[in-house]
Amino acid sequence: MAKDPLLTVLKLAQEAEEQAALKLKAAQLECQKRNAQLQALHSYRLDYMKQLTGKQGQQIRAEAYQQFHRFIQQVDTAIKQQNAVVQEAEQQKLHRQRYWMEKQQKRKAVELLLEKKAAAAEAKQLKQEQKMTDEFAAQQFFRRKLN
Repeated sequence: MAKDPLLTVLKLAQEAEEQAALKLKAAQLECQKRNAQLQALHSYRLDYMKQLTGKQGQQIRAEAYQQFHRFIQQVDTAIKQQNAVVQEAEQQKLHRQRYWMEKQQKRKAVELLLEKKAAAAEAKQLKQEQKMTDEFAAQQFFRRKLN
């Protein structure tokens, strides 16, 4: 019996789904990495603010205070930029998740077609076997009647 072309389609669908899953995993890892960087920036800012709070009651030169303020503004800018990077990574992850789900649906559809085709072939075979059994029984019945 010739190989069913749907098996080739299934193999291709499985490979596409696996590739999509790998890309999704990479996007998830990238998202985690970007979030960790954002958390590190927040933590760094908080630590720096605690240092200033620890210096309360002490005299701080105006120049040092201005430097501190500029530095905090730079960290805030970096946090805003990192927020944008995190949002972009989240969007990429969602896009890849949808793509993976599409590939998964296609694979499942091909599997369903193969199952239906196999069930139809089995039903056809059972019907043929039943027909042969009925014919055999009918022949035996007529032979007995003739004898």
